[in-house]
Amino acid sequence: MNRRKIIAVLAITAGVALLATTATALSRGDDPPPSGPGAAVVRSDVQRTITAAQDRLRRLPGDADTWALLGSAYVEQARITGDPAYYGKAQGALETSLRHQPDGNGPAHMGLGALANARHDFAAARAQAELARTALPDTAEVYGVLADALTQLGATDEARAAVQRMLDLEPGVPAFTRAAYDFEQRGDVDSARQALTRALDASSAPADTVFCRYHLGELAFDNGDLDKASAQYEQGLLVDPLDPALLQGRAKIAAARGNLDDALTGYADLVARVPSPQYLHEHAVLLRAGGRTEDAARQFDLLAQQERLFAAAGSTDDLAASVAAADRGDPATALAAAEREWNRRQHPLVADALAWALHLTGRDAEALQYADRAAATGWRNATFAYHRGMILRALGRTADASDALGTALRTNPHFSPVDAPAARAALDGLR
Repeated sequence: MNRRKIIAVLAITAGVALLATTATALSRGDDPPPSGPGAAVVRSDVQRTITAAQDRLRRLPGDADTWALLGSAYVEQARITGDPAYYGKAQGALETSLRHQPDGNGPAHMGLGALANARHDFAAARAQAELARTALPDTAEVYGVLADALTQLGATDEARAAVQRMLDLEPGVPAFTRAAYDFEQRGDVDSARQALTRALDASSAPADTVFCRYHLGELAFDNGDLDKASAQYEQGLLVDPLDPALLQGRAKIAAARGNLDDALTGYADLVARVPSPQYLHEHAVLLRAGGRTEDAARQFDLLAQQERLFAAAGSTDDLAASVAAADRGDPATALAAAEREWNRRQHPLVADALAWALHLTGRDAEALQYADRAAATGWRNATFAYHRGMILRALGRTADASDALGTALRTNPHFSPVDAPAARAALDGLR
């Protein structure tokens, strides 16, 4: 079920505090901030930003900076609602900003970079971030957009340099969370946890606190500590009881602890409210693990519909498409999608997806090359180890397969409601 690294640190929630601060400056201050049980903090902050920007543009329609702010807020709104229609709105606002200020418009290029990252067009995101850097060489947020693009393109050293520049300029939540992801990809879990803890300590806005709690929970979950993961999710939910990511974490914990009914109820509520491809996929996998194959098939159909909506809005995510096709039992589609993604970028997640798709189509010798590339980073990723173990088993390398499968289950015995039991069964068979 651990699909979160597919979107990695591309979520711009860590930048919501910036949006909210600007919105406060734009607005008259008549409306009180959202408070009380059930206040969806992130959603409210972004909506306030959008409303304030729209109000200002009615008075000052040529304000390039406000058009850029509005476009960036629409990108974030797409993420938190799962509605790709906001991508078109974001692009329109950002292009309007550039029409009003075509030269040196760093905020618009930064917003277009964030939009391209959200659409998984990481090469375009890097190009826009470089334009933003030319205009705003000492602005930390520019390096966040650049680091996200470089990370997903597999340009690890360049991404690390961008994160370091971000830390030098503004050692706050966005910089520390990106540093944590860099550490995690290298297998340095302790340093990743320390960076996320520093981010949490630096949090001054509820949205940032929620973001940090979620990722601290994910780091604990990915390394097999359900109690710590649950504690982080629940502490985040005290701040925002409606945050989708934290509710996903709660449902995932329920599944890992064997409370399947609670987990399925949690996911059903979540996808009804935020039908993002990630949540639909996880719900489908969990339904299949519970033996509800027809319900799972319907969720996979909904996932396919949502993927088409995202594609129509300009998003290209062949990595997620490959993983979903593999889980649906369509290895040919999984392989074609993984190959397309690999031709665009060489990230460890893509190497792992390509390895698994090759394995499912019986091409295990080729698959092992990509599984080895995914493992070479040192990332403590149970899914990587499971896939590599199954490939090694198919090649008859029993001892190496046992080693890899054991590593997967030691790293996180709950990494997937379907694959973790399969790993245990395969390991028992090998022994």
